[in-house]
Amino acid sequence: MRVLFVSRGSAAPVFGLVPLATAARNAGHEVLVTSTEDMVPVVTSVGLPVVPVSERSEEDYGVRGRDGTPLAFPERGAREQRLFAGGWYGRLAAGCLDGLRDLTCYWRPDLIVGGRLDYAAALLASSIGVPFARQAVDIGEWSEVDEGAAAELAPELARLGVDAVPGPDLAIEICPPSLRPAGAPETEYMRWRPGNTQRRVEPWMLTRGSRPRVVVTAGSRATPEQHVDYLRPLIEAVHGLGAEVLVAVPGALAEAVAPIAGRSRVGWIPLDVVAPTCDLFVHHAGGTTSFAAMDSGVPQLVVPEEDATFDLGRRMDAAGVAIALHPDDLTARSASDACRRLLQEPSYRVRAAEAAAEIRSMTPPSETVRRLEKLAG
Repeated sequence: MRVLFVSRGSAAPVFGLVPLATAARNAGHEVLVTSTEDMVPVVTSVGLPVVPVSERSEEDYGVRGRDGTPLAFPERGAREQRLFAGGWYGRLAAGCLDGLRDLTCYWRPDLIVGGRLDYAAALLASSIGVPFARQAVDIGEWSEVDEGAAAELAPELARLGVDAVPGPDLAIEICPPSLRPAGAPETEYMRWRPGNTQRRVEPWMLTRGSRPRVVVTAGSRATPEQHVDYLRPLIEAVHGLGAEVLVAVPGALAEAVAPIAGRSRVGWIPLDVVAPTCDLFVHHAGGTTSFAAMDSGVPQLVVPEEDATFDLGRRMDAAGVAIALHPDDLTARSASDACRRLLQEPSYRVRAAEAAAEIRSMTPPSETVRRLEKLAG
């Protein structure tokens, strides 16, 4: 069968779809990935074929409306931020539809797979009449984001004769059942596997030293312009622990962070490779980062950058695998105190190990491909 994977325009959602796309390809199926033009190097770096369907970046859709009006992400309010994100991803979906339809004129898929917020996948599947599978790429449920997307996509939905973004024929969840909120819809579960870009593995990545090892990261989208001040108190906090510190950041940010990182290792570090040797992850509530830590049973300090994602950290906090610290409460002292608790109180490592065992018990991507085959008929 032909399977089209539709991803948004940033690295994390691409990484989230890689395991299932690779499994489908390994099972003998034809696979194509679509995203924005600037994501082409990211997709090719993980060994998958890609077709760009928008010359504009995801970031550009977030700062300009359809008519070119400048837009700004709300500074406060979880609901306001989620509704804005829905409009953002809705504009991105609308901007990709022409490219997607052009692709299906000469390469018609039997099945379309999209990430949880990749609304173009649902619209395309509905318009050409093929099944649609939706895969989660983090632990979010995002109903308010869906609401914002539906409002932005009103013209496209009207042309389809519907008033909401079409639901999936198959919903695939990667969040362990124990971490999902009460009342969450039924779904099929798939085991999280890493799909991030790699680099040359060095011996230090695979071995533990005499000190605790702590990873600090702001994710694959972090930039020098936006994230130096975010990382500063986190790096200062872990330096006070006497730990070995790994500052995992994209190359462009590494140089800007180096002056405050001291003797830490700084740069692009494949989290899935180093995670089994780590004692603590300190991060922004990113999906890839959260799962890399949980998969290896590593406790986490989660400091979301915005109100919209604080709920993700709060759910991990409630499950006992992390401490969530609101951005308003972030100081080097508060972060240091939280890190000490995570390193010293055994309950966090015990609960993180239980979450890792739960992840290992879930259906692997290779078996989920069989479910896709049935869906495609």
